Amino acid sequence: VQLQASGGGLVQPGGYLRLSCAASGFTFSRYTMRWVRQAPGKERELVAVLTSGGNTNYADSVKGRFTISRDNAKNTVYLQMNNLKPEDTAVYYCYALGAGGANYWGQGTLVTVSS
Repeated sequence: VQLQASGGGLVQPGGYLRLSCAASGFTFSRYTMRWVRQAPGKERELVAVLTSGGNTNYADSVKGRFTISRDNAKNTVYLQMNNLKPEDTAVYYCYALGAGGANYWGQGTLVTVSS
């Protein structure tokens, strides 16, 4: 099983990034996918959720700015992040959760929002 996150980087406030997480080794389409972030010195925060049925949920701090989506044909989940703020700076992880409780974590990608 592998979850490979990519797309992080340095961006100015107000800018945008799209994170990708490519999955392999499990039946991706059946899993709820999540993006979780951890800022320096802070606890992990659930950012966005996308179920296998297409339902989404977002943290209040990112609603209206972030969009989670998936391409089951490519076994990939995305996080479109617009109007980025310095407080969005964190390591972003993708996380797969199966109905039977199986769960897998990606390695994380660093997003830095700074002028």
